[in-house]
Amino acid sequence: MEWIVAVARFFVNEVLSVPAYMVGLLTAAGLIALRRSVGQIVGGGIKAVLGFLLVGAGAGLVVAALDPLGAMIQGAAGAQGVVPTNEAIVAIAQERFGAQVAWIMISGFALSLVLARFTPLHYVFLTGHHTLFMATLLTMVLATTDLPGAAAVALGAVLLAVVMVSLPALAQPWTRRIGGDGKIAIGHFGTLGYIAAGAAGQLVGRGSRSTEDMKLPEGLRFLRDSMVATALSMVLIYLAVALLFWAREGTGAALAMFPPAEGVAPTIGHFLMQSVMQGLQFGIGVAVILYGVRTILGELVPAFQGIAERVVPGAVPALDAPIVFPFAQNAVLIGFVSSFIGGLATLAVMALWLNPVLGLALILPGLVPHFFTGGAAGVYGNATGGRRGAVAGAFANGVIITLLPAFLLGVLGTFGTANTTFGDADFGWFGIAVGYAFRGGDAVGVVLALAIAAVLLTGAIVVQKRLVETGWEPRARRAAEDR
Repeated sequence: MEWIVAVARFFVNEVLSVPAYMVGLLTAAGLIALRRSVGQIVGGGIKAVLGFLLVGAGAGLVVAALDPLGAMIQGAAGAQGVVPTNEAIVAIAQERFGAQVAWIMISGFALSLVLARFTPLHYVFLTGHHTLFMATLLTMVLATTDLPGAAAVALGAVLLAVVMVSLPALAQPWTRRIGGDGKIAIGHFGTLGYIAAGAAGQLVGRGSRSTEDMKLPEGLRFLRDSMVATALSMVLIYLAVALLFWAREGTGAALAMFPPAEGVAPTIGHFLMQSVMQGLQFGIGVAVILYGVRTILGELVPAFQGIAERVVPGAVPALDAPIVFPFAQNAVLIGFVSSFIGGLATLAVMALWLNPVLGLALILPGLVPHFFTGGAAGVYGNATGGRRGAVAGAFANGVIITLLPAFLLGVLGTFGTANTTFGDADFGWFGIAVGYAFRGGDAVGVVLALAIAAVLLTGAIVVQKRLVETGWEPRARRAAEDR
């Protein structure tokens, strides 16, 4: 019997816990249900895995390019505080709660499939790393209680399953407005920011043209290539920040930012040209992400037809935030910049008012969450309100992901004193809601936490039945008024 346990453990730890493999297996299962040939099944599964890995590789390039930019911005602005980084806080928590996180993640995913099968919320959440992040957040919040381990896992699994099927449904009217004809959903825990962005676009965007219709002078037509425009924009941003960093921190700090090859003397020229290279690397990362997304969609969406027919009727894959990037590539860059500006503006308010009055920590704008969630928020805002919607919607997202992490620190127990925390919107509001539910004691906390889950699930079902299934579009009323 030991070999059976060993095989099961290997399959769970080395296959199902790897998001790329899980996407490939689901794709293959869908193609099998569609009765495709062996070659199509194998090829489709492998292409889905490769597409997922391409997105991860592109994200890695983007993160690597943003890290030194964030350090230079912090040095140029002279700000110190908490930097919201999901990966960092999860890595810290894994050292203490690794097993409990794994149980909540696996149990929550299984329960989410049950909910997808037997409720109107036929969404299958496929963003594996965000499932891990939310499982970790719930583990950390519940660790501040006196609940037995098994009870904490059971409650965490229920809460995780509910958010995995509910949040894609709540955002689906806006996601469908972006594109995809309802065949995909957003499976990313920045959903509050995306809904806020879509709503902001509705408020301010009447008559505003799409970001993708921007007219460029003949001499600037090369900027219509999104990869070129993104890379050039980031090069200019990098150079501007590099010059400010050099002016504030001095030549020594600037030379130490990008150490040259061994035996080569550091120079300011090397510092500036490395800044240019980092901006170009950012452009490459975005291009790789977009290609990976297209590869995933080309295989996963048809495969889900088979899953819908056999396992979860009407199944809709809920995928990572970059899934919306190809629908409005100009809006991604506009959203990133606008969200970052929103974060800086909120940081100023926190430093001048909220920190002295409420004692809130200063949340420095993390470039990674602002790029991914801000870029997606720009796409959502553009879908309902054009250029003004992209700017206002992403700005609202920047405010949200700067305020919520500060309040979240209060429910993370000993982890609240760390120099990092969760960055995306849904980690903030959901963690705060569950954390404060237990302020009245464990028994009251369990009841309130389950009540929160019930309200969220019921609200999502109402949205699904009354808005998604009836074809309501967030921009329809505004369009009708314009006519």
